[in-house]
Amino acid sequence: MNIVRKDLDQSNAMVTLSIEKVDYSEKVDKTLRDYRKKANIPGFRPGMVPVGLVKKMYGKAVLAEEINKLVSDGLYGYIRDNNINILGEPLPNQTEQKQIDFETQEVFEFVFDLGIAPEFEVELTKKDKVAFYNITVSEEMIDNQVKSYTGRYGKYIQEDSVEEKDMLKGELLEMADGKVNEEGLKVQDATMTIAYMKDADQKALFAGAKKGDLITFNPAKAYVEEAEISSLLKISKDEAKTIDADFQLKIESITRYHESEIDQDLFDKVYGEGVVSSVEEFRAKIKENIQENLTSDSEYKFGVDAQEMLIAKYNSLPFPDSFLKRWVLSSNENLTAEKLDEDYSKMIADLTWHLVKDKLAKANDVKVEKEDVEEFAKKMAKAQFAQYGMIGMDDEIIANYAKDMLKKEDTLKNIVDKVAEEKVFAVVKGAVKLETKEVSIDEFNKMFEAK
Repeated sequence: MNIVRKDLDQSNAMVTLSIEKVDYSEKVDKTLRDYRKKANIPGFRPGMVPVGLVKKMYGKAVLAEEINKLVSDGLYGYIRDNNINILGEPLPNQTEQKQIDFETQEVFEFVFDLGIAPEFEVELTKKDKVAFYNITVSEEMIDNQVKSYTGRYGKYIQEDSVEEKDMLKGELLEMADGKVNEEGLKVQDATMTIAYMKDADQKALFAGAKKGDLITFNPAKAYVEEAEISSLLKISKDEAKTIDADFQLKIESITRYHESEIDQDLFDKVYGEGVVSSVEEFRAKIKENIQENLTSDSEYKFGVDAQEMLIAKYNSLPFPDSFLKRWVLSSNENLTAEKLDEDYSKMIADLTWHLVKDKLAKANDVKVEKEDVEEFAKKMAKAQFAQYGMIGMDDEIIANYAKDMLKKEDTLKNIVDKVAEEKVFAVVKGAVKLETKEVSIDEFNKMFEAK
């Protein structure tokens, strides 16, 4: 096999592969002999099918398969051995490629276009500036988190008189002419909350009511949605549309949710037994947790800004635009040329960042170790538990959850990419001039609203 490369410019090259009979004949003959041994053709004993018949039946397909394999191995082997940094995948040349005829040809020529990645080095100095935002933890943020914990770890208590947010339980009886309709609907263990009623007059009927009281109200007036009436009366939505009668509720129980006291019991539920032992320590611990989360947000914002800075710094890299557009369109059958033109600048920005990131990683010997991946997975696990208020989880539980996460191939790949990117951003952070700024959480969030 003969392979010739022709550079068209700094971003485009053409590779021609010439394949002669000597390159493939031995393997094609061997494959056909194997076919002959296995062929099951009526009229011939196994292994006794004439070579000419086997060749006639399978020769073209075997030749095509062998040639395609030679082309693939040869092309990608050439790219690998010559350290050619290509973009996308090689594409058949649209003008130089001649028609291939496996019936008559013995010598084959294949011509491919290559898109070549730009050659450049990434240089970072203190002249490169990136903002880093330290987000202030306010007392209001701490108060809100305390409120969240007292709400989450509260309890239900039985009460004697009704308030708006209480849950009432009792027997519901349909009324007619001011009396219980013996033929009407009867609902045992009906459950309702006054706060969900939309009509103020209907709500007022329950104000100050006590356990054992009989309250007459109209569900059709109290609620807007048939679904609410259906759920209350345990009937279908279609049946709920026809309800217009009053109902009598005998209040059998009044249940109210009480937020937790800010005491040792709450401290232990949130952070584990004995970790926190005073209100001051509790608030300090909350502040520490909030700050930890905000630092992650600050690092994320730094990454966004650092990426934008680097893309802008290397926005004049030469790319094989025509080749890339052809490759993208060939790889995405639902994509139109018009849509590609619309999104092309963003695609090039993403590609520029990918190349810059790879350069930084190689230049700084960035490696992702097993321990890095495991620690990142644990950090993700902790964050997921924290979303549900599960803070201070046992290390073994966190480790096992992280281990299960890493069993998923997509999750593992995503974490490896994230760890590598974090390490690259750490390199950038150490090389550029950080413009540190103190901001409130509202000011920080507005930066993303403007995007």
